[in-house]
Amino acid sequence: MPDVEIVVADNASSDNSLQILATDFPTVKVIALEKNFGFAEGYNKALSALSAEYFLLLNSDVEVSENWLQPLLDFIRENPKVAVCQPKIRSFHKKDYFEYAGASGGFIDKFGYPFCRGRVLGNLEKDAGQYDDVARIFWATGACFLVRAEVFREVGGFDGDFFAHMEEIDFCWRLRSRGYEIACIPQSVVYHVGGGTLNAESPYKTYLNYRNNLLMLYKNLPADRLKKVMFARYFLDYLSALHLAVTGRFANALKIFKARRDYKKMRRQYAEIRQENIRQTTNREIAEIYPKSMIFQYYLKGGKTYNLLDL
Repeated sequence: MPDVEIVVADNASSDNSLQILATDFPTVKVIALEKNFGFAEGYNKALSALSAEYFLLLNSDVEVSENWLQPLLDFIRENPKVAVCQPKIRSFHKKDYFEYAGASGGFIDKFGYPFCRGRVLGNLEKDAGQYDDVARIFWATGACFLVRAEVFREVGGFDGDFFAHMEEIDFCWRLRSRGYEIACIPQSVVYHVGGGTLNAESPYKTYLNYRNNLLMLYKNLPADRLKKVMFARYFLDYLSALHLAVTGRFANALKIFKARRDYKKMRRQYAEIRQENIRQTTNREIAEIYPKSMIFQYYLKGGKTYNLLDL
């Protein structure tokens, strides 16, 4: 496409990625960062150096399909309230199944647990076209999404202190609370490897997911809901730690304790950010936040897939 520029942001990689780029793709622009800033701040720094109408974030472990970009561009241009849109994300390894990080669009439940059309907890559905309608969603996956550059800057980009995990959900929450819309466009399809940096069993990944999820809730929940949700999460988090310990994942269980401790330490520095988010909120009743417990639905009522949840 003539109006598209490819830019590679290198987060201080330690392999020969930059050498391969220089040899095989000498015309591709490279932004080489001096250290590994993580997903969140790495993208912030790279995008701050660019001038464009739209940014297309595309992870290095994503394989695209033919003509995948045009449906995203067409939709965002035709819908001025939409700030972000994502394609349908299938698994690179099982290409007829949805991939964990994004599937066909993301949501959260009342306690902050994310799920997707096509993925509830660890249960991945086979893609049989059941989610091929364009849908307004709560969050788009950072593995691949198109965002208006002006809006990205307006809401402050990603939270760099998150480092990785949950940063795109936190970002999208700010967008939705300020009246912007987010969409999944299944006519565009990409394939995601996933877990290349931190696999699902990584204790550090467990830590980041729990810590950042708690910070996200603190930053964005209205005051009348915050105490109730955090009270419930106290028990739910330790129940999760117990489950991990019983199933032999002791290191992961301990990381939940650390995540909760660090959340309490970091909460003070987020007080002003929280106040600003609440002040900027124009949309208190966000339709894409599931008003019930997805965990309860999954384990006690058989809601193993998106279309079986009591939405």
